[in-house]
Amino acid sequence: MQAWQVRQTGEPGEVMRLADVERPVPGDGQVLLKVRAANINFPDALMCRGQYQVRPPMPFTPGVEICGETEDGRRVIANPALPHGGFAEYAVADSAALLPAPESLDDAEAAALHIGYQTGWFGLHRRAHLEAGETLLVHAAAGGVGSAAVQLGKAAGARVIGVVGGADKVAVARELGCDVVVDRRTEDVVAAVKEATGGRGADVVYDPVGGDAYTQSTKVVAFEGRIVVVGFASGTIPNPGLNHALVKNYAILGLHWGLYNTKNPKLVLHCHEQLTELAARGAIKPLISERVALSGAADAVQRVADGVTTGRVTVLPALRNGAGA
Repeated sequence: MQAWQVRQTGEPGEVMRLADVERPVPGDGQVLLKVRAANINFPDALMCRGQYQVRPPMPFTPGVEICGETEDGRRVIANPALPHGGFAEYAVADSAALLPAPESLDDAEAAALHIGYQTGWFGLHRRAHLEAGETLLVHAAAGGVGSAAVQLGKAAGARVIGVVGGADKVAVARELGCDVVVDRRTEDVVAAVKEATGGRGADVVYDPVGGDAYTQSTKVVAFEGRIVVVGFASGTIPNPGLNHALVKNYAILGLHWGLYNTKNPKLVLHCHEQLTELAARGAIKPLISERVALSGAADAVQRVADGVTTGRVTVLPALRNGAGA
């Protein structure tokens, strides 16, 4: 079979190599899956760079989120067991963690429903307890993680303000349903959010960016607001001033979704059931901006790493004619 492999750390476009390898052999409690679609996540790029908290043994195949097919024909969503990741024709995953792929979504959409939407659901509902009528601010609102949070926020009845970078991403954020869109490249984010909220600020801030975005969050979070720290796509990990959180009376909430898989896996299943129901009634639908063939995976991962994509870019091993919309 064909699989992308990483044998040394570096930029994805430089260190990912497509190779002919043997199919992975499932271990105890694992199952072999034919990869129908593999969604690209920012951690895939970080693993290539050697900067992620999980460092699989080399050579490894990136791809942490797939829609796959079991040997008995079931269509499932899974997180592949590294080093046998999803940017390949076959992967392996823990059988106990398989989730049924929603019938309302195609393979690419189903692959993209998992990590980003689970993170959004846990962040907004389990951690921040977002309520209908509240204002939600989402950084990187046109990206894969941000777009999921926007849709989940709207489904929960929140007023959503999206922060993006560039005119093309402004258009995407508006299509996603943001009530207000702020272009950080041409606008003062703090001033724009304060104006949009009548000076009150956002009740919940969803931040997968870190760096300057986090600093902006602390300036626009409302009284008794909650800042959900999801990741650091900017590459800069903030050092929060706890005296500031005390004086302004807001909460800083960390979210590591992966921990729920070991600490409380029943909640992951419950979340998937909620997401499946939302997808069935059309309240959420993963934004797939590109579907690329397996041969285009390295270039696609690099573009996600560079922050020039919108929504989700998904690899389809069965696609043989390059990239498509």
